[in-house]
Amino acid sequence: MADQHSAPQSLTGTSPVPALRWEELPEGPVIILLDQRRLPTDEIELVCTDVPALVEAVRTLAVRGAPLLGVAGAYGVALAAARGFDVDGAAELLAHARPTAVNLAYGVRRALDAYQGALKGGSEPERAAAVALAEARALHAEDAEASACMAAHGLALLQELLPGGGFRVLTHCNTGALVSGGEGTALAVVGAAHRIGELRRLWVDETRPLLQGARLTAYEAARAGMPYTLLTDNAAGSLFSAGEVDAVLIGADRIAADGSVANKVGSYPLAVLARYHHVPFIVVAPTTTVDLGTGEGGAIEVEQRPGHEVTELPGAEAGVPVAPLGTQAYNPAFDVTPPELVTAIVTENGVVSPVTEAGLAELCARSRSGNGMMSI
Repeated sequence: MADQHSAPQSLTGTSPVPALRWEELPEGPVIILLDQRRLPTDEIELVCTDVPALVEAVRTLAVRGAPLLGVAGAYGVALAAARGFDVDGAAELLAHARPTAVNLAYGVRRALDAYQGALKGGSEPERAAAVALAEARALHAEDAEASACMAAHGLALLQELLPGGGFRVLTHCNTGALVSGGEGTALAVVGAAHRIGELRRLWVDETRPLLQGARLTAYEAARAGMPYTLLTDNAAGSLFSAGEVDAVLIGADRIAADGSVANKVGSYPLAVLARYHHVPFIVVAPTTTVDLGTGEGGAIEVEQRPGHEVTELPGAEAGVPVAPLGTQAYNPAFDVTPPELVTAIVTENGVVSPVTEAGLAELCARSRSGNGMMSI
């Protein structure tokens, strides 16, 4: 069950509303989500008291973004355990709520393993639930730490590739604090450049069909005081042609073992444009997004979204038609960019460039204690 209430703080203030948090209420623990479907006009929080409500929030994109979905999945297992629900059944529902984002199943599995391990060790269910919650909180903290590391590695890479500074960066979809326990993935790198005065312009793709660039990335950029400009997706080519883009930075929902990158649909055309115009195309994602069990890009399951997301306006105007009644729509949530079009993949453990299967595997195995700054 999910309830709604207005968020207690504003994203436009100095203390943004967290995208997700666990809260202990007198009637029991809950997961509270900032409803990203309502942004940028309304800051509304969803209070999830059970896993079906959380699953619905995941499927309808109230909560989204690969790293944050992993955190949500882990907390969902903890919620089921704490409230005495069927934990195995809840984990199954959560893990398959969205098929492409590998982090979701990772977070679910991690909390479930902790819970089951506690039970096998002789813990009472209440204690096992506390163990699952501790694991979810640990993942949440690790994601925030990974975000900071990715920002540092990504900024260093930009400075290496573009020593002149004054970066003009094009981004797609939303990769900021709304998708992470920290400042995000690709947008965290942009934020790091902005803080040292090296961001000349952030070009924000609208990102069709749900306008996650316009609604969410522009929202975060405005709050941070970044110099940004919004454009329709099909205007990106004219920017490249005019020499107005120095680098493309995107996130990822799943990276196959060979370095193929599944990201919000529209990413692949940007990679093709970037290659033609000799512009670096950089993917920023934590190692939890790398799926070494998926060998190559063709094996990545691409989620197909409902047609009404294309035939109707999104957000507050949902339900307003933009196509004739009965129009069929092709609406994949993601496309897959082959590794040969990716200049570099930036993770919390460092950078792999050129992108190869061996290099990616080594990067994933690298200890966090290493500085990770050397490209493979």
